[in-house]
Amino acid sequence: MVCNRCVLTVENILEKTNIPYQKVLFGEIHVMDSFTPLQKQQLQESLEKVGFELIDNHTSGLVEKIKKHVIAKARNDVSEQEGRLNLSAYLTSKLNYEYTHLSSLFSGIEGRTIENYFIEQRIEKAKELLIYGQKTLSEIAYELEYSSTAHLSSQFKKVTGLTPSHFKEVGAAKRKSLDKV
Repeated sequence: MVCNRCVLTVENILEKTNIPYQKVLFGEIHVMDSFTPLQKQQLQESLEKVGFELIDNHTSGLVEKIKKHVIAKARNDVSEQEGRLNLSAYLTSKLNYEYTHLSSLFSGIEGRTIENYFIEQRIEKAKELLIYGQKTLSEIAYELEYSSTAHLSSQFKKVTGLTPSHFKEVGAAKRKSLDKV
């Protein structure tokens, strides 16, 4: 789950399957009691119908937590102190694992590096800001903590195949929803 719409969808599924829960966060469900086998099967089937999966092993759960924190960092939805940390230090502080462990685990499951996932998330945020058209490219580069407009443009072209100005012309058709990144 990577957006508020995802959280609402999961909450609806929990209510329809009569599974009492405390709260639903990005990538996590906090339930009142453990599932019965029937509840677990119903939940799993309902989640799969909307494109989600029930992750109940530690490794997959940790990868989902990595994604959640990478998205927050890429979108600058972190505290000022956390914003000053580089990605590896930030993830280490949030998840209490060595970055090398997190990196190899993520790469093994996802088939790409944490850094590539982070770049893709930043570019998606840049696309969003370009489509809104309320900020200049240098303001977007500053907001996303790129060292320069040229650096943002270079990464943007590498990821999308388009320059930021050409992307702005073709617009929303090239955007991906966060759960598809």
